[in-house]
Amino acid sequence: QKPNPVIAGNSRLITYKYFFNRKVAFLKEADAVALFPGGFGTLDEAMETLTLLQTGKHIPIPLVLIDEPGDGTYWKRFITFLKEELMRENYISDTDFNLFECVDSVDAAVERITLFYRRFHSLRYISRKLVIRMESPVDASFVKELNERFTDILEPGGRIYLSEALSEEIDEIDTVHLSRLVMDFNLRDFGRLRSLIDEINRF
Repeated sequence: QKPNPVIAGNSRLITYKYFFNRKVAFLKEADAVALFPGGFGTLDEAMETLTLLQTGKHIPIPLVLIDEPGDGTYWKRFITFLKEELMRENYISDTDFNLFECVDSVDAAVERITLFYRRFHSLRYISRKLVIRMESPVDASFVKELNERFTDILEPGGRIYLSEALSEEIDEIDTVHLSRLVMDFNLRDFGRLRSLIDEINRF
């Protein structure tokens, strides 16, 4: 297999002996993943990314599947397979479809990725708390609404609340100034967590 014309001859081209090494590097520094129609490797990368997002082994990032403009069916048929075979047999849940988006143009993909980072900045876990960092704050009434709408992904008796940087974050100079939501996340429903992030970005 040869490099594609976009990267061929580029000093940034890296050749891997083992494909699993390539996938680790593929996701390690990624802020988003955009996938075009391709062969087994493309499908492998799609499923690897989906699995890591679904299980929370990778922080939430945009995963955008880009079909050919107009009548492209590659990813649409892939999604149909997921619904008719995996979801129908309860191997995955309907909320797992929140983990990715399907579009038919590069412009639409850029728009979805940009929207994901409109307010959301990053997240980290501190003990059993999930800390969501935001580029701009939200108000108390919105937080109350989040508590009502997303109680299903909170630990029993848990809540979502506004916060400044926690003591464990004080030395993180790049993010200490950011607004925060802290939540008692149940560490299971990552598709619903993605929906919560989308709501934060739409606020």
